[in-house]
Amino acid sequence: MRLLTLEDIRDIYIKFHQRGLPFLFSKLKIDSYQRTKSAFNVKEIESANFWSIPEVRSRWNKLVTGDINKTYEEYLSENYFQDSAEIKVLALGSGGCSHELRLAELNPHWKIDCFDFSDKLLSIASGIAKDKGLRNISFHAENVLTYDFEPGKYDIVFFHASLHHFENIFQFLKDVVIKSLKPTGCLIINEFVGKNRLQYSKQQIQYINKALQLIPQQYKRIYKTNLFKNNYYGSGVVRMIIADPSECVDSESIMPAIHEYFEVVDEKAMGNNLLQSVFKDIAHHFVGNEMPDSEKQRLLQDIFQLEDDFLKSNPSDFVFGIYQVKGSHAV
Repeated sequence: MRLLTLEDIRDIYIKFHQRGLPFLFSKLKIDSYQRTKSAFNVKEIESANFWSIPEVRSRWNKLVTGDINKTYEEYLSENYFQDSAEIKVLALGSGGCSHELRLAELNPHWKIDCFDFSDKLLSIASGIAKDKGLRNISFHAENVLTYDFEPGKYDIVFFHASLHHFENIFQFLKDVVIKSLKPTGCLIINEFVGKNRLQYSKQQIQYINKALQLIPQQYKRIYKTNLFKNNYYGSGVVRMIIADPSECVDSESIMPAIHEYFEVVDEKAMGNNLLQSVFKDIAHHFVGNEMPDSEKQRLLQDIFQLEDDFLKSNPSDFVFGIYQVKGSHAV
């Protein structure tokens, strides 16, 4: 376990330049719930995140749907849950609800209840739904851990990049998810399922640094700073708890717990074991026309190949999956 690393010190400097002092001061609150809330309760987060790279999103599409141009929302909507007149969906930790909004558009017969503690993000999502004329999606600013959900109400419980923020995953799936589902209900995830608190192995950190070495120096300048990302040192537990006590708190338990309580309907590995850390804060160089397209494509394909090599002997850090409560009939 790494308590404090050079990565942590650099990240504090980066966050100051990217988000300012008010964001850093928010991390000094004693209440861990408020520190977690401050990580998400913002209208706009300017940053260079790996998911902003179009080719990365195309890679996910290929791995999940088999088509670089087809998103998992489209794949899900085309292949599942089309036989019922109405499907009730509970989306937990939905944040800005971009994926829930897309699912609501694609599936008029779904009724989606979005729950998150970020009232600001939900307010924005509500405005988008209104502009699109969507009447089959609602938004609830609540603490999921204390809210009393109606037992057996939902056909689907849905998580997109939120399940890894809940602790005691085995208990949470039993007490909240399965309790909220109908006996034939399903769980759908698009999730980080890797190491708790991002405590990567030495081998994974070595591969991340191999990938960084492939990138020319001018494309390693960190967003809104004059620093260059020449090495990745791994995250320390102390900073992660201070920044967001919920981040990857019990992520290692997600897949074992799901396989304990649910049958696999569809499960796809999405990787990101290297991409998430390699492109964090430098992804902006790979978006737009900053570098020649031929060079960008070559660099990305080399890094994708390095990740594929790593995945040959290591489990995927991200998974898309559809699961049904054990004992139910197949979807």
